[in-house]
Amino acid sequence: MNKHFLNVFAVFICVFLALSLSAADKQVKYVFLFIGDGMSTPQRMIAEEFSLKLGKGKLAINNMPYHGTTRTASANSLVTDSAAAATAIACGVKTTNGKLGVDPQNKRLESVAEVAKKKGKKVGIITSVTINHATPGGFYAHQPSRSNAYKIGLDLLASGFDYFGGGGMGGAADKKKDSAYKGNIYELAKKAGYKVVFGRKGFDSVTANDKKVWSIGTEGALPYNIAGNKELPTLADFTRQGIQVLDNPNGFFMMVEGGAIDWAGHANMAAENLHEVLGFNEAVKVAMDFAKKHPDDTLIIVTGDHETGGMTMGFAGSGYNLWVERLMHQKMTLNDFHVMVKEKQKKNKALTFDDIKADITKNFGLKFTDDKKDIMRVNSKQLKSLEKGFKDGKLAFALRIVISDKAGIGWTSGAHTALPVLTTSQGKNAEVFSGLLDNTDISNRLKPMM
Repeated sequence: MNKHFLNVFAVFICVFLALSLSAADKQVKYVFLFIGDGMSTPQRMIAEEFSLKLGKGKLAINNMPYHGTTRTASANSLVTDSAAAATAIACGVKTTNGKLGVDPQNKRLESVAEVAKKKGKKVGIITSVTINHATPGGFYAHQPSRSNAYKIGLDLLASGFDYFGGGGMGGAADKKKDSAYKGNIYELAKKAGYKVVFGRKGFDSVTANDKKVWSIGTEGALPYNIAGNKELPTLADFTRQGIQVLDNPNGFFMMVEGGAIDWAGHANMAAENLHEVLGFNEAVKVAMDFAKKHPDDTLIIVTGDHETGGMTMGFAGSGYNLWVERLMHQKMTLNDFHVMVKEKQKKNKALTFDDIKADITKNFGLKFTDDKKDIMRVNSKQLKSLEKGFKDGKLAFALRIVISDKAGIGWTSGAHTALPVLTTSQGKNAEVFSGLLDNTDISNRLKPMM
């Protein structure tokens, strides 16, 4: 064997080893992907200001070392829906609005979660809304329509993922009229080896020894954080439990969605929106605590699928001011208040707007006073809108506008917008998620790390 050949062979071996080491160095053992549905820069910035006013400090999601501005357009629209956005983030391919885990021609796509499972990692999917909703579905489902709720449930089972947590199937678990009906989804899950549990009692029964778990807080979405339901697990609780079930020598991939941020954005409910972002932030902090114990093996990414509501920090009538602290007075959701008023009207047909002024003051801090120096005073224009809202059966709708105005928060829409979202990250390989990104970049850069 001549010397030249030996030298060439030695160089080949060195290059091969270098490439192998480089590839190995890109692998990440523990990956957390947090998605705030409907959460863009305004939601994150206003929520941080709200957190500061509450004395809770800056948001962890906004204080990560790497930042990226992320474009969200779908294959057929500048304004994406959650299904197309979830597919892009999960699978790395643009699709048309309404489709889940398939391309515009309905060809099946592979998600980063499926790649992780194939590579031997355990996989967890968590959400504060229903588990068959668009964002979680983007990681395991393959349907031409996000409306195929029961079929999405079948896809959930077919994924074989190790942990599902949060909301349930939203009433679609036993859709007998569905052409694909094979039985109750929860019962099928049990037959497939899942430990299916409901509520706080079921949640508390889960242990690290359970192999496959479907932990359901409620049949529908989890309650809004502002409701303060201590009987049910929170998004942070499910994240903590997910880690407990998923942690293993091969590592795991976990997607956690703060889904009700979007719902509050659609309804232009300011306080509900900000409390949801704060609850989402608490879930991220759970992952950060885990990362402290595994600093060299953990990657945490926080992003949004799109912006909802056209939320703004101030408007013409706010005079360059923002008073988010005024939202601290709100004690219940506008939805719950609407139900409460309806119940009172059933019991008292002669109920007037004056009869519920005290309830408005108690639950939202708005005051019906002549003292013009009182910052929470309802002015004449606002009073007329509330009175009309009561008369039309839309008092909660009128209240949300007054409440946002008092806080200096503006809204431009009750739908999604094309505003780019903010992506932040920390940990191993986090630097590749900085700069100007497309939402497909998240999956395409994550897949080689599995």
